Amino acid sequence: MNTRLIGQTHVGAIGLGAMPMSVHGHMPDEAQSIRTIHAALDAGVTLIDTADAYTPSSDQVGHNERIVAKALTSWTGDTSGVLVATKGGHTRTVDGGWQVNGRPDYLAEACDRSLKALGVEAIGLYQHHRPDPAVPYEETIGGLRDLLDTGKILMAGISNANPEQIRLAHEILGGRLASVQNQYSPRFRSSEPEIDVCAELGLAFLPWSPLGGISSASELGGQHAAFARVAAERGVSPQQVCLAWELARSPVVIPIPGASRPETIVDSAAATDLVLTADELALLA
Repeated sequence: MNTRLIGQTHVGAIGLGAMPMSVHGHMPDEAQSIRTIHAALDAGVTLIDTADAYTPSSDQVGHNERIVAKALTSWTGDTSGVLVATKGGHTRTVDGGWQVNGRPDYLAEACDRSLKALGVEAIGLYQHHRPDPAVPYEETIGGLRDLLDTGKILMAGISNANPEQIRLAHEILGGRLASVQNQYSPRFRSSEPEIDVCAELGLAFLPWSPLGGISSASELGGQHAAFARVAAERGVSPQQVCLAWELARSPVVIPIPGASRPETIVDSAAATDLVLTADELALLA
């Protein structure tokens, strides 16, 4: 698989978003999740994105991280080149809702839990999950800086950040910000400015829900006719066309499509070999 950079680390140009393996009411059994991760690794995927808050219930925090760890341990290949990216700063409520906690002390606690769940001494890429309106952003990023300084994380990223927050985090971390993870897809294109800032600063941009989200990914071709047209002409899936379109947007873009079936991630991984023409890109714009 073609590779791109996160910091100084080369990863496959298509990553795996592991969240669908831990969504209440939709998640597969653990054996299928592990097969899916193994299929991704077999296809050349070397970036797996998870989070402590990806859990079917509030009393199973770290559920997704533990599945990822188990899959890596049981894979027969060499995992030394696999980068696991996790996130902290989101919390879950007993009714399945989402809240945020951007306090530096909470981020430190969350990081320690993730270290345990993943079974590692240092996390390859640790990302602040979402800004907390109750905590000054510079304080939260200061907590992320502390995790870097103590060696608990090897690279730092942020998620759901606007251009000003990206620049602020880059400054506070002393140029050590490695990545930004924001929503981006054919139906959600408002992260274009963030992609441009990442390209300017040399940061990886990791689109979450790059196919439109769990409930919409399978309908991408029906919802976006141009992608279906190109897919039909090329003899590939609309999802592959979508990921190739995102890869063409900028060399800093590394999509992380979610998957819960081996077939899905194998199809997504093949997008790295699909080079769209200028006419096709114009049609998809």
